[in-house]
Amino acid sequence: MKFISFLSKGDSRYGIATNHGVIDLWVRLGSKFPTLRDLLTAGAADQVESIARTALPDYSLDEIIFLPPVPNPEKIICVGVNYANRNAEYKDNSDLPKYPSIFTRTPGSLVGHKSKIIRPPESSQLDYEGEIAMVIGVTGRRISEERARQHIAGLTIMNEGTIRDWTRHGKFNVTQGKNFEASGSIGPWIITADEFSSFDDLHITTRVNDEIRQNDTTANLMFHFPYLLRYLSTFTVLKPGDIIATGTPTGAGVRFDPPRYLKPGDVIEVEVTGIGKLLNVVADEGA
Repeated sequence: MKFISFLSKGDSRYGIATNHGVIDLWVRLGSKFPTLRDLLTAGAADQVESIARTALPDYSLDEIIFLPPVPNPEKIICVGVNYANRNAEYKDNSDLPKYPSIFTRTPGSLVGHKSKIIRPPESSQLDYEGEIAMVIGVTGRRISEERARQHIAGLTIMNEGTIRDWTRHGKFNVTQGKNFEASGSIGPWIITADEFSSFDDLHITTRVNDEIRQNDTTANLMFHFPYLLRYLSTFTVLKPGDIIATGTPTGAGVRFDPPRYLKPGDVIEVEVTGIGKLLNVVADEGA
């Protein structure tokens, strides 16, 4: 199934995306589960499956405004430098990391599919980072790698937009440059975990104005999905709706010589096998 959150006639809703349109779950289940996060928390898969089998779409995809699939996550946790060849991009002769690099994002830093990504007036160094993100479906603490898949509701796509010069303000952190309002995106939907036989060889491609900039597979991850769930759940409780971005391949704009940062009008597409395509256009703030 494809879970989706969206706006229709000014109302925030959620539903199931199909080949023929969107089935509105909010109008059917909203009194019990006001948001998709509430639905995931309740584990109401049986109710959703019966609706999906019998209901006709309420909207076409052209009639809605896409929201981030989980508009109100408690946590957005991001993993840095997770593709093995990315470590070499830093040209510091360092060994492969023993543990993942971790930082967080705020919900307001991400917009939905087809919404504008905003370049702030404080910097011209807006960059793209195509990523696969896990969405948690079952609460867990100290999750074993063997049980990890049971805690994943599904996968979505993230453009983990970054204001590069603001990641270097502090000595050891990147938080500022990762959290400018509407600087990244996520979506278009969540593909439920049962649609994937494996997470170990998903192909991810990022294009800017139709030019391929990033092209890799999760087979090259240093820290795979089960490990990440085990590691992260050691120090925090993972809850339904939490989002874990799993890292970006080589080819971000900052790594070109000279760097190739995003500018207004640029079209960024991040495509992932079995999930789909996340598309956004860059605009200057206030334009």
